[in-house]
Formats: sequence, structure tokens, C-alpha cells
Amino acid sequence: MNEATTEVIVPITPEMSINTMLADRVARKGDETLIERRDSEAGPWMPVTAKRFVSHVTSVARGLIAYGIEPGDRVAIMSRTRYEWTLLDYACWAVGAVPVPIYETSSIEQIEWILTDTGAKMVVVEKQIQEFAIESILDKAPAVEHVLVIDKGAMRRLRDAGKEIPEAEVIARRDAVMADDLATIIYSSGTTGRPKGVELTHGNFCHDSLNVSAMLPDVVWAEGTRTLIFLPLAHVYARVVQVVVISTNCVLGHAPDIKNLVDDLQSFQPTFLLLVPRVLEKVFNSAAQKATASNVKKNLFNWATRVSISYSRAQDAGKVSPTLSAAHATAKRLVLNKLRDAMGGKVKYAISGGAPLGERLGHFYRGMGLTVLEGYGLTETTGVAAANMPDNIGIGTVGIPLAGSTIKIADDGEVLIKGPHVFREYRNNPELTAEALQDGWFHTGDIGTLDNDSRLRITGRKKEIIVTAGGKNVAPAVLEDRLRSHPLISQVVVVGDQRPFIGALVTMDSEMLPGWLAAHDLPLMSIDEARTNPVVLARLQRAVDRANQAVSRAESIRKFKVLDHDFTEANGYLTPSMKVKRSLVLRDFAPDIDELYGGPVEQG
Repeated sequence: MNEATTEVIVPITPEMSINTMLADRVARKGDETLIERRDSEAGPWMPVTAKRFVSHVTSVARGLIAYGIEPGDRVAIMSRTRYEWTLLDYACWAVGAVPVPIYETSSIEQIEWILTDTGAKMVVVEKQIQEFAIESILDKAPAVEHVLVIDKGAMRRLRDAGKEIPEAEVIARRDAVMADDLATIIYSSGTTGRPKGVELTHGNFCHDSLNVSAMLPDVVWAEGTRTLIFLPLAHVYARVVQVVVISTNCVLGHAPDIKNLVDDLQSFQPTFLLLVPRVLEKVFNSAAQKATASNVKKNLFNWATRVSISYSRAQDAGKVSPTLSAAHATAKRLVLNKLRDAMGGKVKYAISGGAPLGERLGHFYRGMGLTVLEGYGLTETTGVAAANMPDNIGIGTVGIPLAGSTIKIADDGEVLIKGPHVFREYRNNPELTAEALQDGWFHTGDIGTLDNDSRLRITGRKKEIIVTAGGKNVAPAVLEDRLRSHPLISQVVVVGDQRPFIGALVTMDSEMLPGWLAAHDLPLMSIDEARTNPVVLARLQRAVDRANQAVSRAESIRKFKVLDHDFTEANGYLTPSMKVKRSLVLRDFAPDIDELYGGPVEQG
């Protein structure tokens, strides 16, 4: 199959907007809780009804008008994921303004680029140190007229400023917003070059949100559904889920500090979570590591893992034996339920995107009682382009096309997407827009396949395809995703372009290293010591050998090198969405790559 379409469930009309979806929520359940928020990190979760949230939105929106924000003006937001982020988003939309997210980890150069490219009129930041950063570049961003700081009372200042603005003015502006109006400009972090400003409309968000929620009724519409967002709202993934939640019957919470996540999950008790595969891998690896405290615990955990995976696979086959059912009940009682309790105890679904999770962990979590719904999307598709459904899961795939859209596989394997959720253009970049959007199809740059059930499987990135000296085309993602599941491995970059064989650069997970060493009766050592230790290298070689089982010999990793430090967002080698900046790694670690092959590529 090279093309698949899912029929639209909720068609979008010209007068729809993110504002109308919020109004629909208020009309349905105005007196019921929409958001739960905390005034302090350890404080109680306080309910905010839909009507109360709209009241907060309106008061801040009046303040934006008082500050001179006109329809179409850009308002930059730079903050961790917190209640005020969502409040500002909806206040901007209520007055027809365009919120522009900036990652709180962005460099001065990135901030300057976003402010100048968008012509932002106002910037709202979370902390004073971010205010200092903005002020240091104001001479290069002359359009900025106001800089407000959340921790210094930005919301109060906006509310106070707007007291004299008639509420009717907000209502008039809100009602004037249409589906074709610009809703946001999100700068795709990208693994190469300067970030691209992706322009998304209200119609893009409406189509994506309403059709996603219609495809996932058990996840977001069922009574008592709730989710805690801890991924950055500066990214389209969390942003569109925020809109989905607010437009359904779900309750939303925010977790600004990942360090407190376990406590936040246990107190908030979400029924579904928004995750990236690395989080699920770390949860499993940490649990496995703790189980090595004794042989009894280790054997019990390993047995429970096998039972969980077998139970999930048997469900797919439709043949769960009484013996397996009994073993599964015991495994849940002794091991699996404890993991679920660590996530709050009520979590039933996890929506996972950004990279493949792997079939083994997919089956493990479903057997545990947490159904992982893997999906796929890009900033340019408003975050969602395909997803697995609770009653139609293809573990190892990213599911069927979003309702109302079509996915096609081009002759060269590239994934093409068409639908009302596809962005309208890259800001101030018509050439790049024309390259990405051709005859209504968005060219994703990803390589994939469609199975006979219309499910998409992503196999790599078009620009990352490696061509060896022997002419073999190799998609590095297949090997990288499998290797990253090892508890000791943090990041992997597969190399081999114009080389005689495939190699890999590997970084180690410093958080997992001490526990792993103890579990394998090895003395405590640093990353630098571990990366040359014969026992550690032998274990990593076993992981490489297992990953190689997924590919042909010509595509397999023959040699690897462990680097002395990790790739992180702080050192510039990871994007905020945790993707490796491959071109930068290939450039900066060229000597390490040459070492794998005994020298640089011979020039003909």
C-alpha cells in the first residue's frame, strides 16, 4: 500500500477557532473543573472551573488590549510549562493576537532571531534572568515594546491595566477570529540550520484537536479523564494536547519541574500522559535496575516482564490461556502494579511520539495496564499526523492517518501528508515553503511504509540516509532506536557515509551508570573510565549485536566508539525536543569517526 486516507469525523467550518472550542466547553460543562493548579510546588491542587478560566482569560485579554496589542500582533512567551502559559495562550487568542513560543533554554541568538523574524510587540518571560536576556538584545528587536515577567507579577499587571477596557471589546475581537486566521508561529528547532517559523492557523488547530479527540473518545472524553502536562508547551506536541484537553471533558494540570514529576504524578493521578519514548525507557530501566538489589527481586522482575510481554502478544493473537491469565494476575500484584502506582495509579494510556518506542516495551507496558498509543506528527502538521487507536493498535507502527487526512509514500519512500491540519507556510520563507508544499502535499523528509491496515511505520529521515562505499543505503534510525533502549546508552549516532562499513558514536547515561555498575558487581567509576572498561564494552557490544539482528549484515554496526561526554541541549547537540543535531555531531566529532575507520574518507 502506498496511500491511505481516514475519513473526516469533525469537519471544520470557516467561523471555527480555538476560541469557539473553549466556548463549547463552557456551554457544556462551565461549572465543572477544567484545570487544576497549584500556588506552590507542594501545595494542593486547586480546581479552576471552565467559567472561572474564561474569566481569567478575559481579564488578561483586557490587559493585552490596554498594552496596545492589536489583532495579528505577535506576543512571545518564554516559560516553563505552567498555568500562566495556558492562560496567556488563550488570552492572546481571545484578542486575535498570535502567541509565539520560545523555549526557555533558547540561546540569545535564537531568541533574537525569533523576535526579529516575527516582529513581536510584547515578550512575556517567566524569570528575571530571562528578562535580562531579552533586554540585552532589544536594540536588535525594535518591534518589542513591552517585556513582562511572570514571577514579578505579569498577570497582575495585565489585569490591573485592563480594568478600564470594556469586556465587550474582548468579546468582539474573540468573535471576529476565524479558522483561516493565524493562531501561532512555532519555530521548529531543527537538527540543522536556523529555526523555521511554522505558521499554524486556528483551523489547523481545530481540525487536529477535534478529530484527534473524536478518534480517542476513551482517552479524553470519558468521565474522570485528566492529564498532567510536563513536556514544554513551547513544542507543538504539548501545545496541541493542551487544546485537545480544553476542548473536551478532560481536566488539565501542569508540572513545571521534571525533578518533582513522580510526586506530581502521584498527587494529580492522571488517567493519560503525554510522553516521549525516552521517558518510558528510563522508567523501565530504572525499575529493572532497582530489582537487581537481590537475585530474588531480579528474577521476579524478569519473570514479570516476560509475562507482561507474553500477555500483550497473546491479546493481539486473541488467545490468552488460563495459565497465562493466572500468571499475569500474579505478576501485576507482585511487580507491575507498583510501576503503575509510581505514575499515579490511575494512568491507563500514554500518548507517545518523537521516536519509536520499540515493540518489546510497547508490549510490556500494555501488559502492565498502560496502553501506549504511539503517534507521529511534525510542527508542520500541528503535532499529529497519525496515531494508534485503543481498539486498533499496531505496536511498532505510528497508526493510521488523522481523520480527514491522507498519507502517501512517494517513489523514494518519503512520507507525504495532505489535510486541513497541514501548516500554511514558513514565515518569510517562500522558497522553503514551495519546496515543502507541492501540489497540496507536505513533504515531511521522513522515510516510511504503509501496511495493509493503513498503518504508518517510520523507518528513517530522508536526509539522514547513509550510503556506504559499497553503495548500500542504510537508515540509521532503525539501529539507533534499538540501541538507545539499553540502560547504559543515552544517545547514538550511526555513521558510515562513503565508508566501507557502518559504525556508531555512543554516549553513556551518567544517571544510570552507578546503579548499573553495582548491579553487575563492578566498582564505581566515571564515564571516562567506564567507556574503556573491557566488561562495560563487552556488554555494549552485546547490545550492538542485538540491534544488528534487525538489519542485514551490510547494514550492521561493525565498530563503535563511546564518547567521553553526552549529547545534551545545554552543549548544543540536542534540540529541545531531544533530537540529535546529526550534522553538528558529524562535524565536531569527525576525528572520532575517522578513528573508527583508520583515517578520513579517501578523496577520489
